Amino acid sequence: MKIRTLFLLFVLIAITAFAALNWSAFMTPTTLSWGFGFVEAPLGLVMLGVSTFLLALFLIFVLYLQTSVFFDARRHTRELQASRELANQAEISRFIELRGFLELELKRQADLDAESRAAVLARIDQLDRDLRSLIEQSENSLSAYIGELGDQLEKSASSPSA
Repeated sequence: MKIRTLFLLFVLIAITAFAALNWSAFMTPTTLSWGFGFVEAPLGLVMLGVSTFLLALFLIFVLYLQTSVFFDARRHTRELQASRELANQAEISRFIELRGFLELELKRQADLDAESRAAVLARIDQLDRDLRSLIEQSENSLSAYIGELGDQLEKSASSPSA
């Protein structure tokens, strides 16, 4: 038990023992004023009754507070659980959205990669064709120059020069 509970229990036992030890004084009748009249009654018994009534009121108040706190705690727990579920669903939704975005971006990057690869291969093919054409032209030009050189050498060999 908590110290407060033990203290309250001790006080209640002390009041009960005090009333039991002084029961004859509690039961001695005396004249009591109620403000509008006088009554002959035992003052100790009246005060004991008022104390018991206050004790009952405080117990009812404590019981009311504990039940209201209990119901509030249950309501808060349900609201917290609903908030957790909502947050989990939102996070799952964000992950799904992120996965879709990443898949779309990866597909777009793959398409761009395929396009750039095709463009590079096409450019390489074009450069290869251009190089072959240039080589053929160079060979033809070289053959023509060699032919001209050969013709000039033949002319110079056949012409009488001094």
